[in-house]
Amino acid sequence: MSQALHTPPSPPVRPAPAEDDLAALAARHGLTVSGARPTLPGYVRELWARRHFILAFSRAKLTAQYSQAKLGQLWQVATPLLNAAVYFFVFGLLLGARRGIPSDVYVPFLVTGVFVFTFTQSSVLAGVRAISGNLGLVRALHFPRAALPVSFALQQLQQLLFSMIVLVVVVMAFGSMPALSWLLVVPALLLQFVFNTGLALIFARLGSRTPDLAQLMPFVLRTWMYASGVMFSIPVMLADKNVPSWLGDVLQWNPAAVYMDLVRFAMIDAYGSSYLPPHVWAFAAGWALLAGVIGFVYFWKAEETYGRG
Repeated sequence: MSQALHTPPSPPVRPAPAEDDLAALAARHGLTVSGARPTLPGYVRELWARRHFILAFSRAKLTAQYSQAKLGQLWQVATPLLNAAVYFFVFGLLLGARRGIPSDVYVPFLVTGVFVFTFTQSSVLAGVRAISGNLGLVRALHFPRAALPVSFALQQLQQLLFSMIVLVVVVMAFGSMPALSWLLVVPALLLQFVFNTGLALIFARLGSRTPDLAQLMPFVLRTWMYASGVMFSIPVMLADKNVPSWLGDVLQWNPAAVYMDLVRFAMIDAYGSSYLPPHVWAFAAGWALLAGVIGFVYFWKAEETYGRG
């Protein structure tokens, strides 16, 4: 006699909760997405709240930069000064790049250009590695990632201030004594700092996804340096060249040339307003505002992606 087997009915399959239901449930209990990008005003507030960390981090990096060298922090000044000596020999003596500039002006002209351009150059190079070179910190701690490129730009500003001591000695040795015009250095360098920070933020985002950018940037920056009048006066050099006038304007209005010209004008007596392009302060402020705003927003938009992948 066969025995009928009765299989108990299976329980009804409940549909998985919809994504919207899960989001509503999380919101009801105060849960948020881990690592979610805050709003732009909120991001600014978070960054300001960590201002002490930014300052301490920049100081620590500056101290550690030359900790293994016997001369220590003296290399902060010696490196750009040695670069200036090499450029003077190659461009000033061999290639005649000091044409149109009095001999007692060319040395402070060159040293000022090297120091000021190095400020921008170092900020960009540090920005490229700001995220990719600090992945351990980025993945271990929660903080606004913009703190890293900002702190690196601040580190370069502190390094420039050490170099300014040598620059003052050089300028005075060639006959330019302290004057009220020297106070113009402060707003010029502050505008340059904002500009450099914007560039550091832009290249920090680019470098976080393309580490090879760190190998390419020295060539790009070297080309920028040669086109910015670090070793020569742009209007004098182009005066007898068969080039369109707009090219000279573009070279003089590029931000590196603008900030160098402002510091030279402020500190070197014989470097008068005739060397400056028109509306130079407007261009200095415009470049700082443009790079600062675009760089900050561009970096903030990728906040969720840093340290992942």
